[in-house]
Amino acid sequence: MNVACAAHLLALLAAAAPAVAQEKQTEPPKQQEPTPDLAFGAFQRGEYLTAYAEATRRIEATKDPKAMTLVAELLANGLGVKRDEARAVHWYKLAAEAGDRAAIYALGIHYLEGRGVERNRKEAAQRFRAAADMGHPEAAYNLALLYLEGEALPRDVTAALRWFRVAAEQDLADAQHALAILYRDGDGIQKDPTQAARWLERAAKLNHVPAMTEFAIVLFNGDGIEKDETRAAALFREAAMRGNPVAQNRYARILSTGRGAPQNSVDACAWHTLARARSVSDPDLDRVCDMLAPKSKEALTKRLQHWLKGPGEDRS
Repeated sequence: MNVACAAHLLALLAAAAPAVAQEKQTEPPKQQEPTPDLAFGAFQRGEYLTAYAEATRRIEATKDPKAMTLVAELLANGLGVKRDEARAVHWYKLAAEAGDRAAIYALGIHYLEGRGVERNRKEAAQRFRAAADMGHPEAAYNLALLYLEGEALPRDVTAALRWFRVAAEQDLADAQHALAILYRDGDGIQKDPTQAARWLERAAKLNHVPAMTEFAIVLFNGDGIEKDETRAAALFREAAMRGNPVAQNRYARILSTGRGAPQNSVDACAWHTLARARSVSDPDLDRVCDMLAPKSKEALTKRLQHWLKGPGEDRS
């Protein structure tokens, strides 16, 4: 597992509208509409110069920390302005000092990767912890990874488990997958196949393809969950369609044996060919495909040609 990059900042940048004082009224006050966030709205539309100008205006007028974070994001990625990591870090620090958790997390990423500052994994860990304490899911996930790695922080599987769970409960699929693997393998904690299956299922429902594949495996084997070969086959197919080579191999096995889906040697060999091209070998399937009748081999060639025409081609 690699430490995640700052890919989820955007959803956290929308600024809350400041409360507006109202005069005393004899009637109950009407609910006021929130002030539109012009800077973030422009950012979402890809109007980066407008976003930068509006965010800068808000900083000058109100010293709004979320506007500072937006300016930093634009500078860090060179969106509408010249890329300047050092200036981005400057604005992230100001926003972080004002308590913006997205900025605190972003600083952690910059220290981790040495972007605009000297690389410092311990400083990154401190920033991730601060943002994680504020409920930031990606920060909690990255903090958990650092506890597992045991470099910036002492290796502590229990702490990693705790922070993975914080992120997983907020439906961060990477964290759900990581949590499931910890429970499955029992690396420093007691194995719990039921918990592993539970978190794999949640991540699979969020279309996390590795988790989808792992969940299909435990579902096919009945490991920590009631065995269901038909449902497992459908999940293997879905993950295979999304390009996962392990799922392609497992779905090929299913089609070869007819367990969970109707037996179809031609399609099994087609999926096996795709998986093998991605370095997932399977001698048993090699033998099945070598034994295909000439007409079946011809059908296999046509099937592969059809699939390889391009994205969106239907695959059985």
